[in-house]
Amino acid sequence: MSAPAPEIPTLLLDPDDCAPALARDFLAAQFREWGSTDDFVGRLVVSELVTNAWRHGDGQIIVRIFRDVRAALAVIEVWDQGEGLPAVGPEDFEATSGRGLLLMSQLVHDWGTRPITEGGKIVWAKCAL
Repeated sequence: MSAPAPEIPTLLLDPDDCAPALARDFLAAQFREWGSTDDFVGRLVVSELVTNAWRHGDGQIIVRIFRDVRAALAVIEVWDQGEGLPAVGPEDFEATSGRGLLLMSQLVHDWGTRPITEGGKIVWAKCAL
C-alpha cells in the first residue's frame, strides 16, 4: 500500500488589491518551511501572476505552491476563471505598465498556461528555491 500524496499548499484569494500581498506572504511562508532563504524571485513571480489574475481574470484566485523535486524548483500555479491568456508583450519604453510578464519570463526556468476543464486557466511558473 502506498502512502497518500502530500497535500499541496493552497491559498484562495478574493480578486482585489490585497491579493498580491497575501500571495507573497503565502509564498514566503512556504519557502521558509522548505528551508529556502532566497524567496525574492518567487515573491516577484507570484505577485505578477496574482496581479494579472486580479486585473485581467475573473472570479476568485487560487494559488498553489509545490516542489518539483526532480529539478529542485518551486512550482507556482495561479488559477482564475477568465478565458484570456497572458502573453508577453513587445518592449515599449513609453508604456507605464505591461512589463511584468516580460520580466518574469527572464527570471524563471519555465512558465506557461493550461486550460481548466470547468473554464478559465492555470498560469504556472518554475523558479529556484
